[in-house]
Amino acid sequence: MSNGNYIKVILPLRLGWEPVYRVPASLDPGIGTRVRVCFGKGVYTGVVSELNAETEVPPSKILDISSIEDNLPSVTAEEIQLWRFVADYYLCTVGEVYKAAYPAARTEGEEMTVLRMQKKREALGLRLEKRKDSLSRARKDSVKERLSAEIEAIESELRHMDIQDSPVIPSFPRIDLNIHQEAAYKDICTAFKAGKPVLLHGVTGSGKTEIYLKLAARAISEGRSVLYLVPEIALSRQLEQRLGAFFGPLLMTFHSARTQAGKLKIADALRNQPGGIPYVILGTRSAIFLPHRNLGLIIVDEEHDTSYKQSDPAPRYNARETAVVLAGIFKADIILGSATPSLESLYNCKTGKYALAKLEHRYYEGSGADIEIIDTIAEKRKHGMVGSLSRKLLQRISRTLENGGQVAVLRARRAYSPYVQCENCGDIPKCSKCNVTLSYHRDSGRLVCHYCGRSQVFTGICSKCGSNLVTMGAGTQKIEEELSAAFPGVTIARLDSDSARSSAYEKETLEGFASGRIKILVGTQIVTKGFDFKGLALVAAIQADSLSVQDDFRADERALQLLEQFRGRSGRRGMKGLFVIQTSQASHPVYKMLQGLDGDGIGKMMAEREAFGYPPFSRIVNFIFKDYNEPRIEAMSSALAREISRQVHLSVTGPFAPAVDRISNQHIRHIRILVPKDKFQAWNKKQLKDILEAFEKGKNYNGHIAIDVDPI
Repeated sequence: MSNGNYIKVILPLRLGWEPVYRVPASLDPGIGTRVRVCFGKGVYTGVVSELNAETEVPPSKILDISSIEDNLPSVTAEEIQLWRFVADYYLCTVGEVYKAAYPAARTEGEEMTVLRMQKKREALGLRLEKRKDSLSRARKDSVKERLSAEIEAIESELRHMDIQDSPVIPSFPRIDLNIHQEAAYKDICTAFKAGKPVLLHGVTGSGKTEIYLKLAARAISEGRSVLYLVPEIALSRQLEQRLGAFFGPLLMTFHSARTQAGKLKIADALRNQPGGIPYVILGTRSAIFLPHRNLGLIIVDEEHDTSYKQSDPAPRYNARETAVVLAGIFKADIILGSATPSLESLYNCKTGKYALAKLEHRYYEGSGADIEIIDTIAEKRKHGMVGSLSRKLLQRISRTLENGGQVAVLRARRAYSPYVQCENCGDIPKCSKCNVTLSYHRDSGRLVCHYCGRSQVFTGICSKCGSNLVTMGAGTQKIEEELSAAFPGVTIARLDSDSARSSAYEKETLEGFASGRIKILVGTQIVTKGFDFKGLALVAAIQADSLSVQDDFRADERALQLLEQFRGRSGRRGMKGLFVIQTSQASHPVYKMLQGLDGDGIGKMMAEREAFGYPPFSRIVNFIFKDYNEPRIEAMSSALAREISRQVHLSVTGPFAPAVDRISNQHIRHIRILVPKDKFQAWNKKQLKDILEAFEKGKNYNGHIAIDVDPI
């Protein structure tokens, strides 16, 4: 039945439906209004999603809304539209998306901000009344003047609490593009006129950022706003200074490291920026869910980067794909840029969904980095290794430092040693809660689990037989130690998830390397990102084999992307750089592709994916089980796999145990389903969600299974 007094409300809960509430005659909410409602045993702040709602629920069971949250800003229609897409595509609920976009802390923060403002207004109002009362009774002219000045100041402060100053649109510096950039820019503008997203495939150092700036300046001159996405916080920090100098007061940065107050201030500014003044948001993936308005351009830099994918909790969205939908909602232009585009984006170009623009020349001719492959197996035979470093690499580093250059070293494992082993019985200590080896951290003297965080003191003695434990392999800490021994007196720093836990340290390290004070930087994948260090002449990858030996059909693609990105950090501004790769698999296809010895390597990867029906020729839907009871997870995952195979004609793999099959005592199992990209794709995905919901209800097995669409 339909009733003009009924509304549907989105709650920050995992609900497959939107509850219906009655609106008292004294209240008049609209779409997007925030309302306080009771649900179950809790009270929640929800969002009105539908007016004059239809429902089969008897009127006696429909509750009234408790109140309208007049003090909280309404949610925009565009936000709700985006939430519905994310929920539908990534097989979660709209409530889970709402919770991610408006976490409890944010809502509470908004409420606290409003309360503080109310209290301040009340205090100023009382003070104003007292001053006016005193003025009416004053006799001396000097007292009247003082009270009049105070009254004027209070009234001015009250006015400014409600009116924001309009930022002035600055005059942007002239952007001079070279002939290659200009050609790409024209291709991009032509594609935008046709309403197509654009993939900008530009080699490292080709000047993609200048094109982004020119496109952004054009959008702002038309009165439209810009969203500039980057995959990592560290990248946004380095880019912020450059964009700030260009966009001035229009620029705001948004990422997880900002304080809650800072995030609230940005969200409030987007809602209330007066006069239709455009803005530029520089942010990581969560910036997608800000209350955007009048977007004219979205930039997704380093579009291949896996950091754009949210893994836990739901919604497990990819900001790259979601940005394309957000652009469609606002009828905005969108450009995705990378030196090493994902196969998914290249496939979208091939099928005509995206337009392709290319930048095949570096901005500074003659720059770039040569590649040298060092076979560590051959070097060991002739005693050419000093610990983890080859003598050849040490010579290259020494020569670079002598010439005033800087060095960056990549090791894709943090800690001092990935594991330790008993030299007598061969036992390798593992985490008691996770099925993974413990890594040795020398600076803290502890064995640490990199999954659950548990740690124990490293005694050096085997708990099984009492013999000595010896370190095996090398992480970033050990590489740093070996370099310090080889180059005493040289300033060396390390940047990984251990050392970068302090944003201040991370910022100080990056600034120190950019200024030339730090000569050698050792780190994990973070050092391969799109940083621009003018003095970086040599980059080196240690034990590069670990990048491509993962049990994943994307392993070679990711290794190629990471190594090519790392190569691009050196040899900039007309300087010739060198990229040294230490490997025990010198003939690996990825290295041949890097060296240009396999001109159609990407084509071969694409053909292999097509032959096996893997993305980008299909979608993957993963069902992820977590349970403390191992027999139960085995039985439940097997039962669901059988049910899926019975009801849909899709390729079902599993259940199987992932490489790490136990974390914090929870056992893990996966079921992988390949969904073809055809006209039945949406229907098949909905069937999978329906099967899961029926299974959870029938087996009373709620809270153990998550769905991950397009896992990375």
